[in-house]
Amino acid sequence: MITRDLKNIIKYNKAKERSGIYSVCSSNPFVLKAVMKQAQSDDSLILIESTSNQVDQFGGYTGMTPQKFVEYVNQIAKESSFPEDKIILGGDHLGPNVWQDRDASEALTLAEEQVRAYVRAGFLKIHLDASMALGGDRQNENSLINQELIASRTAKLCAAAEDELQNMPMCDLKPLYIIGSEVPLPGGAVRALEDICITRGEEVEETYYQTKNAFEKLNLQDAWQRVIAMVVQPGVEFSDTQISVYNSKKTQDIVSKIKNFNGIAFEAHSTDYQEKDSLRQMVEDHCAILKVGPWLTFALREALFALESMEKEWHGLKRTVRLSELQNTIEFIMKEKPKYWQKHYHGNDEQLAFARKYSYSDRIRYYWSQPEIKSAVDTLIKNLNREAPSLNLVSQFMPVQYSHIRDGTIENNPLSFIYDKIKEVTSVYSYATDKNGAAVNLEDK
Repeated sequence: MITRDLKNIIKYNKAKERSGIYSVCSSNPFVLKAVMKQAQSDDSLILIESTSNQVDQFGGYTGMTPQKFVEYVNQIAKESSFPEDKIILGGDHLGPNVWQDRDASEALTLAEEQVRAYVRAGFLKIHLDASMALGGDRQNENSLINQELIASRTAKLCAAAEDELQNMPMCDLKPLYIIGSEVPLPGGAVRALEDICITRGEEVEETYYQTKNAFEKLNLQDAWQRVIAMVVQPGVEFSDTQISVYNSKKTQDIVSKIKNFNGIAFEAHSTDYQEKDSLRQMVEDHCAILKVGPWLTFALREALFALESMEKEWHGLKRTVRLSELQNTIEFIMKEKPKYWQKHYHGNDEQLAFARKYSYSDRIRYYWSQPEIKSAVDTLIKNLNREAPSLNLVSQFMPVQYSHIRDGTIENNPLSFIYDKIKEVTSVYSYATDKNGAAVNLEDK
């Protein structure tokens, strides 16, 4: 079963095998199709996750409930001829994250409903995140709540998930859980990277034992056996223009602790933009699950901007061709609707304009579904499909894809360029996580 395969990845990893899986935190259709192409070539599972603010019982910012997200991913899989039984769906940061301004009791009730909706829809990897302070909570000098309270709330969220399973008698797959209170903010840092603190060994132990005790108090022993990973901060993060690079020497304290806990590895968030050997070292240091999101849409943006440059050179002087004006459209819409970037980007007008285009945080990813931008992308692809661009033009703007056309790996068309550009990222994660790790049954060794 697919949950067994995921548990085996963790077991392999703990047995010092180079085994892991990367978690795709994106709902962009170009990204998901590229990821499926990568998995087809690797003959591997794929793990796709939606976040608590992206998808919830009310629709989240995407307008999709968990059930709608499942249907959406399955439709893309059908279009890509990718088998649904090789897709693991995960819920990321499930908990009271989006209701932090509410009274604790109300926020947790909504969070329990959210977790139930994910379980009911068939999500099999559930990250329980109760790390944030809620209305009425007593906080320390760093605006944090204590680990005992986090563990208690985590257990209550798990209890809601397990209770929902009882209402699904025909379901023979039980979800796997991720715990941990050292949770980086999704989407990139909003503070200086030098302020990032690597999780300490004693914090790993406290999280483990406090959460285990909280589960046992609620008679969740069976669910505890399905806890497969703990979120920690291993020192990887990114901001608008900087990347905090993984340093294995600084994580050996927590690596030594996780070795003591059978069946549980680390889940690392914000691993975007790391070098492939750094990611591989993270896997060897028991970060068995590597989450990636903005890097994938960053690559998509690079591809589309390069294609627009080709479009201008190839069709710019043709009166019969209406150009896409993609970048101008993006800038107009992002300035008109600043909701998704204004709290993340800072500086003068020139600096803000640069960040909107090129930031590692890639807030453009929230805008690709805007009708005007989607129409501009469609026009761009249509224009480059009507006549394949000259190879010497491809060489100028997409040299890697040029070489792949020459060696017969891809075709000379815009969709091939887009998927291939995104696969430059997925291939790094494939290398780091040992692409065949998911296909082997540990008990057979």
